[in-house]
Amino acid sequence: MTDLDNLIQTLSLVPHPEGGYYKETYRSTDSIQLASPFDGARNYSTCIYYLLTSETFSAFHRIKQDEIWHFYQGATIDLHLIHPDGRHELIEIGHDLGMGQVPQYVVPAGVWFAAEVNELDGYSLAGCTVAPGFDFQDFELADREELITKFPLHAELIRQYTRT
Repeated sequence: MTDLDNLIQTLSLVPHPEGGYYKETYRSTDSIQLASPFDGARNYSTCIYYLLTSETFSAFHRIKQDEIWHFYQGATIDLHLIHPDGRHELIEIGHDLGMGQVPQYVVPAGVWFAAEVNELDGYSLAGCTVAPGFDFQDFELADREELITKFPLHAELIRQYTRT
């Protein structure tokens, strides 16, 4: 068993629809009724382990809530954001503060984002915290052609980090 396989087994990770592996580690017991753009109640907060390998990527997606990324171990994560105004931003999530990496980053609600491990044959273990709590009703996986139509200046980046 490889170290990566051991990590997946030890943390009981399963494949995530956007790519990589995950396991929910926390969901608050209390919830709150929310208005638009939400449909119904959400838990106050949720948290997951999220594992990426250099053999996959987290495809462009967006959610209706802010999502906080926490870096735990492994290679640096390149997090690509496309803001509603069309601006692209690259955030390096990792431990090397002297090189401009950050160990924690908040992706604002409604921003398209994708992620990859920036090291060949590497992996990254992170955590993601969402408030109000994550629900797949709030998750939108990007359609390649629709996103390119909306953000044509980023067509190459979008092709690289979408699957359909």
